[in-house]
Formats: sequence, C-alpha cells, structure tokens
Amino acid sequence: MKNLILILSIFCCTFVFAQKNDNYVEIGYASICCGTPSTDPVMNYINQFQKRNKTKSFEILKQPGLGREGEFNLYISTSQLSQTQKTNFIKGLQSAISSQNTKRKENSDGMVNFQETKMVTKGDLAKIKNLIIYKNNLNLNKEK
Repeated sequence: MKNLILILSIFCCTFVFAQKNDNYVEIGYASICCGTPSTDPVMNYINQFQKRNKTKSFEILKQPGLGREGEFNLYISTSQLSQTQKTNFIKGLQSAISSQNTKRKENSDGMVNFQETKMVTKGDLAKIKNLIIYKNNLNLNKEK
C-alpha cells in the first residue's frame, strides 16, 4: 500500500511540474480605411529570430473577424523561450512593429498594435471561439 501511494504521489508531482506555463504575446492589426497592414515584417522577424537562436517553431494563432475591414489579432507563444530569449524576442518584435508603423501612410494604412507587457495565457485563448492556427510559410529548412 505504501508503494502504491509513493508511486501515485511521484506520478502526480511529475504531471503537475510537466505542465507548461503557456504565455502568448498579442499583436493587433487594425485598419483605417483600406484594410489591415501586412504581417510580413513580423513574420520575417520571427523567421530571423528562429534561425539566429535555433529555437523551435513558434505557435502562432489568429483571431479573425474583429472588424469590417479584416481586423485581426495574432497570438505568438513564448513558452519555448528562456527568459533572456523572451526578453530579446519581445524587444526585437517591438522594434519591427515600430518600424512598420512609422513607414505607413497615415491616412490610408492600418496600424499594428503591440503592448510588450501584456501577456495572454492559454486559458484566456480557450475562451475565444473563432481562434485558428495561423498558416504561414515559415520553413527554416528552405532558403529563399
């Protein structure tokens, strides 16, 4: 009986500690008059970050249907990153988004919104009904 309790407690502890704390950063794509901005600058940055840091692929989810002109949110998982990598990733992401926003035409191009301190959990995402896996063409094994 003692062995059974010991094995059960070890199994439960292993299961609890194996659970990942899934956190995501949220990027919002808003429109002004003529549709949303391109996701290319963000996707290019993610691709470069993966190559440079040799990380696993990022899980990227999309929440479409947030407005009449195709507004949407992207959620990018940071769970596979160490704390240092996560900090560097967020700083680089902020830089890529800021650069994209400064190059836009103010009266016609949409805006990319990003709050570097805002984290979304997997539990928060479970409440979103129209969430889909974002299909992108990031393939680290092929060179362009």
